[in-house]
Amino acid sequence: MRRQGGTLVLDSEGLSKVTRNDRHVMALVQGAWDEDMRVVVSVLTLIEAHHERVNRARFDWAVSRLVVEPVSEAIGRKAMALLRDAGLHGHKYAIDAVVAATALHAQGPTVVLTSDPEDLEVLCGGGVRVVKV
Repeated sequence: MRRQGGTLVLDSEGLSKVTRNDRHVMALVQGAWDEDMRVVVSVLTLIEAHHERVNRARFDWAVSRLVVEPVSEAIGRKAMALLRDAGLHGHKYAIDAVVAATALHAQGPTVVLTSDPEDLEVLCGGGVRVVKV
């Protein structure tokens, strides 16, 4: 069987569902791993998804199984361009823009798991597949 490769990117809700061991999202993540896809999350998504009600041990365990991508200058500048092109403001959409830029920068094919498919589709254009979780 030929391996596909590519990248699965999690937004905050995707990461939260991995942390809670959500069956549907874990099946998607396991499927990605089975296809030799990298499963990544932006370091900003860690910040967005973590709060006092999150089980810290479970969060740390979930994150340890993912690739945590830094926000480089290139990713930041791509996020700024995506916001500008979409006519959106960073104050509200900064983290979504970084998730989109991370996805667009990743080795394809790329899939983003998100609770905000409309926002990510606008930011990513047709460059990635966006899946609602």
